[in-house]
Amino acid sequence: MTTSARPPQDASQPRRRDARQNRERLIDEARSLIAEHGVDASLEEIARRADVGVATLYRNFPTRDDLVRALYDIALAELFAVRGEIEAAPTAWAGVVLYTERLAEWLVADPSLPPILKRMATIDPTARPSVEFESFIASLVLQAKKDGDLRPDVDSMDLAVLVTMIGSLGTLGGGYTGQWRRQLSLVLDGLRMPEKTRPKLPGRPLSVKEFQATVHGLTRRAKRAARGSRSAG
Repeated sequence: MTTSARPPQDASQPRRRDARQNRERLIDEARSLIAEHGVDASLEEIARRADVGVATLYRNFPTRDDLVRALYDIALAELFAVRGEIEAAPTAWAGVVLYTERLAEWLVADPSLPPILKRMATIDPTARPSVEFESFIASLVLQAKKDGDLRPDVDSMDLAVLVTMIGSLGTLGGGYTGQWRRQLSLVLDGLRMPEKTRPKLPGRPLSVKEFQATVHGLTRRAKRAARGSRSAG
């Protein structure tokens, strides 16, 4: 009985797959740690959490700034991926709502974004890769005002600031995080022309007890962090 010969195993394929998985774990852990400690988070701790050696981290990201650039590029790709969905909205106002919802959800889900964006402004202050997207949103805002759905005194930068404020709930954690959609709905009501129908707010407000528990929890965490930094010094 004859047996068919197997093609030789390409040893480079598993290596490439392992390298890709290592990089993905480093990216995930970097986002998590930067959300906790900012962009100066320990690179050694990122490698440890990703279950790889420090040499592997530096092979992928020779410097801290290289890591920040990679995270920034990923963030931009995620942002640009939303454009087609916004363009498909039935009205400019619906596009504005979709834009604010997606951006707020994005910021809440990934609290590492604000410190990454700040560091990139320091690394390369002249870089403006999102300028085309910003122009697109500005034209959307202008059309929503022409349609009579958006207040005439609102600018696209107002939207960016408001959404950033809502997205900052992600950095607070606890009971605050789940409140972003309700708070965004309140903001959107303020952006609409007064005579427009206001939809029912989603979710419910925090109770007094829930709010106090959330605030006190944040305070306790802050105290523990302060004690930890003092003992480390």
